[in-house]
Amino acid sequence: MSSLLTNSASMTALQVLGQTQQSLQKTQEQISTGQRISSASDNASYWSIATKMKSNVGALGAVSDALAGSNQLVSTMSTAVQSTISVLQVIKNDLVQATSPGQDLDKIGTDIAAQQQLLISIGQSSTFNGINLLAASTTGAVNFAASYDSRSGVSYLSLDTGTTLLFTADSVGVYDSTGTSGYLASTAGASGTSVLGFAIDSATPISTTGTFSITNLLKDVESAISNVTKAGSILGATQTNISVQSNFVSNLSDSLTAGVGALVDANMNEASTKLAALQVQQQLGIQALSIANSNTQLILRLFQ
Repeated sequence: MSSLLTNSASMTALQVLGQTQQSLQKTQEQISTGQRISSASDNASYWSIATKMKSNVGALGAVSDALAGSNQLVSTMSTAVQSTISVLQVIKNDLVQATSPGQDLDKIGTDIAAQQQLLISIGQSSTFNGINLLAASTTGAVNFAASYDSRSGVSYLSLDTGTTLLFTADSVGVYDSTGTSGYLASTAGASGTSVLGFAIDSATPISTTGTFSITNLLKDVESAISNVTKAGSILGATQTNISVQSNFVSNLSDSLTAGVGALVDANMNEASTKLAALQVQQQLGIQALSIANSNTQLILRLFQ
């Protein structure tokens, strides 16, 4: 039956065309955004998971930046430790030279004093972003951000600054001559004085025997070299751990990013093929609607 007021074919064609246009719009959005799930309405479960993973990726990016800074900090301290060992070696050589008869102790003492000032300068200036692991007023654990997950939060790599301290400094990082903490400031050695505190000259009663002697000073300098070398090893191991952790965080971030992509990214090959098919389907739908609407013209002809 043909009806003038109710065109069932036209309504069906219009409904199909509307569905085609909705699918076409969704496919066009996927192509323009590169995502098949860009909002919770597309797939609430996958969108929620992907959003949390993206948040973790962002936090890992911050951790990666922090690790890069930590690596530079420890590298700065390691360089200073190497310089410290070189200066201690010069002091050791001066003391060995002082044991030979006829040496000018005043000149040797002047050189040792200059090397002691250089040790202080190295320790004081070994600061990175306001942090000094070699000269500080207090010691304790320094925590380097190492990773992050949403359940346990930030995890850390720790370094005890008591194992790297060369001498005690005041609150602004200046050498505290009254302090006895640190490998270079300790007075608990064989000579009863610190590596930074002893002085020799022609007027100082110093010999190869007794408490304050060349022999005991050499023992203290040798002990300082050993301890500072150990500090360098600790810093080197910490730097290695930071580098390993940095690589892990980078790989973890890449894995999470790939996981997010697997959840929400559109298959562009599939989307482009679907777009072409939907465009054809849309054209056919428009044509079908046009044919359905022409039925009323056929009814008009019946009365001519």
